[in-house]
Amino acid sequence: MPDRSFRLLPLLALVAVAVSAPIAAAFVAPEPSPVPKRWQLDLKPGPLRVASVDLPGEGPRAFYYLTYSVINHTGEELDLVPSFELATDEGEVLLSGVGVPEVVTRDIMARLRDPLLEDQIAVIGRIQQGVENARHGVVIWPANDLKIDEVKVFAAGFSGENETITLTDPRTGQERRLVFRKTLMLAYAIPGDLRLELQKSRPLTEVNRRWIMR
Repeated sequence: MPDRSFRLLPLLALVAVAVSAPIAAAFVAPEPSPVPKRWQLDLKPGPLRVASVDLPGEGPRAFYYLTYSVINHTGEELDLVPSFELATDEGEVLLSGVGVPEVVTRDIMARLRDPLLEDQIAVIGRIQQGVENARHGVVIWPANDLKIDEVKVFAAGFSGENETITLTDPRTGQERRLVFRKTLMLAYAIPGDLRLELQKSRPLTEVNRRWIMR
């Protein structure tokens, strides 16, 4: 059931905890620069899929997983510290790896059969320049609700562009500072029941991809 509230989910969630209602009502999120202002890594996301994994003592549970590659063409070595969040149209926001048992990571990486693939901890570190030094990672989230219509993935840590906005509460005069990072947003449609995608083992349908400030 995608609606306007879901499309504004990342912004409203941030504003709700940082500023009062009078500020939020007049707030407009910044947009990233059309031309990168600072360094930016070449991020190549793979498909978003959902898999069932048998957990010891629990039985089968569903998990989202996304593979990606990162290439450094910036002209200098950089620290790679990626961050991935997944949000559903039901209001759930999940940080990758949280609520994901180690056995799930091992199972999914074994299925992918890619010797260059790194989990979300191992991939953190220096990334050298060039295609030959590309890093390849996988991120995983629990699929807690299988009856949803849309999910979004927010990938950050691949650009040095950020923007700080200072807002003033008109009632108290108190200032709040919000820091936005350039983030790649990936949106996926789920027609019907997510359990059907589990059975068919096919990637979710990507319907939108763009850089935002979040």
